[in-house]
Amino acid sequence: MANNLLKGKTGVIFGALDEQSIAWKVAERCHEEGAKLVLTNAPVAMRFGAINQLAEKLNAPVIPADATSLEDLENLFSKATEHFGGKIDFVLHSIGMSLNVRKKKEYTDLNYEWMKTTFDISAISFHKVMQTLLKQDAMNEWGSIAGLTYIAAQRVFPDYSEMAESKALLESFARSFGYHFGTQKKVRVNTVSQSPTWTTAGSGVKGFQEFFDYADKMSPLGNASADACADYCVFLFSDLSRMVTMQNLYHDGGFSSMGMNPAVLGL
Repeated sequence: MANNLLKGKTGVIFGALDEQSIAWKVAERCHEEGAKLVLTNAPVAMRFGAINQLAEKLNAPVIPADATSLEDLENLFSKATEHFGGKIDFVLHSIGMSLNVRKKKEYTDLNYEWMKTTFDISAISFHKVMQTLLKQDAMNEWGSIAGLTYIAAQRVFPDYSEMAESKALLESFARSFGYHFGTQKKVRVNTVSQSPTWTTAGSGVKGFQEFFDYADKMSPLGNASADACADYCVFLFSDLSRMVTMQNLYHDGGFSSMGMNPAVLGL
């Protein structure tokens, strides 16, 4: 049910690949709540996804951008503000990729060049996005920036590999840049630590089904769905969360507070 929480607001959504993507769900919900959107993804990802279908549905332009490229980001935000006829109110960073995970390299035998690429795509891109937005003065005051993360940044999930360090770095960037964006522009920056979710990227992790089932049993409310995450992002982009910044916000059905749940033991 729409409540016009984002009526009159403008946003840029990174990472909507297909209908399984959390970013796809977020874009749909933001549109339902009255926002005008620009969609973006890396050109290579766009060839494998269906972002143009979403763009047509939401009447939103697609501006390709490799989030690791400052030139691409400068072009993206310049064109987005031109399209909106003004500054941006919210941005979603939903980007993550590890060649080591894709190629099933063990954590104790990683390819370090691939690791650098993982960090650049999955975490440093978040800093690049925010740095570009700040330099271009492209965000409205009381705007909101959110990045999607996972609890592996704090706890060990062996098959998540160096994506865990990527998420830890992403969360640190949110805190550090959140200070600067807050003091200079009154823009808030947060990360959302989501339950394991059946996305194209997530389901590629070794043992994901077992991973998903364990978290679902451990969490008092069960795993949070992609649709529920979209609702939470709408809240973060709305004026209802204007004093929330520099936080890593767990959206995981209570998993992050649990030590043991008898349900996991079948009791």
